[in-house]
Amino acid sequence: MYGLVKFFNFRSASRLGNTTKTINSSHMKKTILFCACHLFALILLEQKSKGDPDLPGFGKVDKADLEMKQCDFDNKAEAMVMVDDGSLEYVYGSGTELKKRVRIKILNSKGLEWANVHLRYHSERNDEDITSLEAQTYNLDDAGNVVITKVEKKLIYEKKINKKFSEKVFTFPEVRVGSIIEFKYKHSNIGLIEWQFQRPIPVKYSHFVIDFPEEIEISTIPSCSHQYDHKKEEKSTRVIHTFSMSKIPAFRDEPYIINEDFYRDHLDIKITALNFAGRREGRTVNWLQVIRFLMEDEDFGIQLKKNIPRTADLDAKLKSVKEPYQRMKTIYKYVQDNMQWNEYGGIWAFDGVKSAWKDKKGTVGEINLILVNLLKDADLDAHAVLVSTHENGIVNTTDPGTYDYPGFNQFDKVMAFVEIDKKFYVLDATEKETPVHLIPPDVILSEGLVIEKIETFDWGWRTLWNKDLSSKNVVLITGEIDDKGKLSGEVTITSYDYARITRLQAAKKGKDKYTEKYITASNSGMTVDGVEFENLDSDSLPFVQKIKFSQALNSSGDYTYFSSNILSGLEKNPFIADSRFSDVFFGTNQSYMVYGNFVIPDDYTFEELPKSIKMIMPDTSISVVRGANVSGNRLMTKIQLDFNRPVYPASQYADFQEFYKQLFDLINEQYVIRKKK
Repeated sequence: MYGLVKFFNFRSASRLGNTTKTINSSHMKKTILFCACHLFALILLEQKSKGDPDLPGFGKVDKADLEMKQCDFDNKAEAMVMVDDGSLEYVYGSGTELKKRVRIKILNSKGLEWANVHLRYHSERNDEDITSLEAQTYNLDDAGNVVITKVEKKLIYEKKINKKFSEKVFTFPEVRVGSIIEFKYKHSNIGLIEWQFQRPIPVKYSHFVIDFPEEIEISTIPSCSHQYDHKKEEKSTRVIHTFSMSKIPAFRDEPYIINEDFYRDHLDIKITALNFAGRREGRTVNWLQVIRFLMEDEDFGIQLKKNIPRTADLDAKLKSVKEPYQRMKTIYKYVQDNMQWNEYGGIWAFDGVKSAWKDKKGTVGEINLILVNLLKDADLDAHAVLVSTHENGIVNTTDPGTYDYPGFNQFDKVMAFVEIDKKFYVLDATEKETPVHLIPPDVILSEGLVIEKIETFDWGWRTLWNKDLSSKNVVLITGEIDDKGKLSGEVTITSYDYARITRLQAAKKGKDKYTEKYITASNSGMTVDGVEFENLDSDSLPFVQKIKFSQALNSSGDYTYFSSNILSGLEKNPFIADSRFSDVFFGTNQSYMVYGNFVIPDDYTFEELPKSIKMIMPDTSISVVRGANVSGNRLMTKIQLDFNRPVYPASQYADFQEFYKQLFDLINEQYVIRKKK
């Protein structure tokens, strides 16, 4: 009975970030009691293994599999999942548990990284655990016999990731190219999960069983581009769904993707109703009900009504500020500077906004609900907005009925939404680098749900996007080429808006990290002689980076070659794969302006210069201009590249890739100098 109550409480919960929210109502308590009493009276049947009978058992490995050299449906694979077998089952008295077995073949040296295993679970309140863990490596000896090496229990470590999650960590022994590794475990109290058919490496066979009592009505929602099999059975008091998929291609790392899990073939599982004694209680709601619930909830909407006492120093800052935008900016900066995030995510203010304000420390929910309170108190049109970060996933805005009651479990953050002079601003006071005028990068171009009293009609969906905000880099190059073919000079990069945030994050980790990410990673032959930063701590000014460099140029006989595209961030084409599963997500419009000023030795001359040219994408969303002029021994160059769309669909990838190839050929075309005869 305890396990059943715990299960229904869990499924009424939104486990966001590091917080758990449980819905308590008289009606729900009566329903749980009724359910528990009814199921307690059922005859408990012995639970049998739900594995596929055609799969080899744990520890049974064919010699032919160990002799295999490559994946027969993906010859580029460094490793292959041979078996991915899972069973999600509701067990009376214990709750929901996942039993899983994974077998992987190592095909080349790069695939050896799969021998390092990290199994994550929610450990905040000791509510989940991973047990019954077994792991072993299979190899062939010189005589062709299968040799099994087990992972010793003492070599399985417990590692705390943060306040919310821990993981079981281990490394397979005796692993080499050709090995097969296999592990299995039980994950207790896991609740409902999303089953991933597709992985970064190919999967030969994926098999997943869902076994629940008939009283719990579930909906299975496949999101798959490849064929799958589904079988539904009813046995005694159980309903069993079996899904399988074979020869699933790898979902390899694709640049500029909003969320990998969204695009991989996967299966969602949702509870849609509870059925007891002929009664069916639906578990779906509409967004209006979600908003009404949140506005009445003591850990959310009620917190928006609290009177947050303004401090003397905040009052002093606001005293002379009358213009609404500046008042918003002042309050936002004050909360950023004076509130410390305690590393707990989610949308709730469990300890209350007043307590967090007093302690100057709180969750994402508490800090940003404080921000909304202070903005409202300053007579600004401010509301709470629920968001799902790119890492968390994409919100289903049209059909909350496919999600558990209520739909707020899709969101992992709450932020402030402010409207001034027909413009809106989205503020997250836990994010210290984002200035007030920019939508936080982790939610840009997503859908936010503004929460407000129903009768105000200020609630509803908002697309968090502003076409006037972009990622802009201006690059100024001054360089001199000596008679030994060495280019030396200085590059000044001025980064605006989202480009500023991106580069600032690396710079604040230190000059070495910045140099590694933005210079040496794409310019292997370049020597960095100095890096300096300006406006590192000013969010109202662009971020300036000054780099002194030298580089040996390529030469052939009397000819020396160089490119004018230096340290722009456009040195290498990221879209070289011939196929793509996901949309290309830049998130913002982009602008690059690269100006070069190159001096060559007096006794050298320029060969015929590449022609000035302008190239435009057929839909005009991307345009590039390249030009060059020579005056004596001085070359002046210009590259201007503009992107006027933040997203390019995967269905248009072939045309996009071809344009990108031509684009990089254009901006990287070489200038040629030779010694005068």
